[in-house]
Amino acid sequence: MMLNERKRRILQAIIDDYISTAEPIGSRTIARKYDLGVSPATIRNEMADLEFLGYIEHLHTSSGRIPLYKGYRLYVDDLLTPTRLSSNEMELIGQWYDTKVESLDEVFRETAKIISHLTNNISMVITPQLAESVFHYIKFVPLDDEHVIAAIMSDTGYVENKIIKIPNGASVTDFVQMAQVLNEYLSGKKLNEISIGALHSMRTEMVDTAAFNKIMDVVEQSLAGEKRNQIYREGMPQLLDQPEFHDINKVKNILKMLEEEPILRDILYSTAQGTAGLTVTIGEENKYSTMQDCSIIKATYHIDGQPLGTIAVLGPTRMEYSKIMTLLEFMNENMAQMLKKYL
Repeated sequence: MMLNERKRRILQAIIDDYISTAEPIGSRTIARKYDLGVSPATIRNEMADLEFLGYIEHLHTSSGRIPLYKGYRLYVDDLLTPTRLSSNEMELIGQWYDTKVESLDEVFRETAKIISHLTNNISMVITPQLAESVFHYIKFVPLDDEHVIAAIMSDTGYVENKIIKIPNGASVTDFVQMAQVLNEYLSGKKLNEISIGALHSMRTEMVDTAAFNKIMDVVEQSLAGEKRNQIYREGMPQLLDQPEFHDINKVKNILKMLEEEPILRDILYSTAQGTAGLTVTIGEENKYSTMQDCSIIKATYHIDGQPLGTIAVLGPTRMEYSKIMTLLEFMNENMAQMLKKYL
């Protein structure tokens, strides 16, 4: 059954108010706060119809109503009013990047922090899918007399960056020479096409055996470990600030699930109904029962039209959908600029 315009406006008012207050709302409050041009009695009758149709429900502890999944879905798809970020919010994002980001790794980490800070929800940033990325270069940067920093870069960004100890009998020069050989051998190859066996079959007179083996260990660990992208999470404790999650056991179950990386990847990669390039998964649409009081909004960030990774916000079904959707679109643009700076 299609809702008439009056029912739609009343449903929108109920959800807008519930998102703002976390309190059930009655017909008199709607009539007083929202200019709908009808009496509380008329609103009450329309609310009864909306309840019968499964868009809202009546709580026994209150005369007011709260939204159900079906109501939220119609709201997200067709009723919500687009929100613009305030000038203060946009300025904060710019300053945050300018003062806190000095590397590619920090782009992802600080993006997650910004989003969590502005939404008071859990934010997640998943780095580019690296298996299909093309090897760009490897370099070894001297750290001190006994250590070098090994960095492997792909065409889409940072792959691995770790400190390794220079083995006995080797020198920084050995590492630099080995990097030249590896760059020549690996250039242009996709990471998932690089054979570790082939790497170990390489022989060069420029590098001592101990240094060679150590370097190859680093390369192998880097390529094997970082073909799987990383997930940055922020705001986990902030679920406790939401009225829906004052039940500590419910929060524990959600947080425990989010610590399970295979499940988290499944959540972030699964498809959902979407709008304007975003995907919004609401309540019972979540495949995991623990998440059925939650909604997830996801967006894919790009560089020059190439999809690289995902940013997402997870919170109660009573989340500020319009603001979060606008924020993720804005962050997509900012991330693209920041990634270009550090790639």
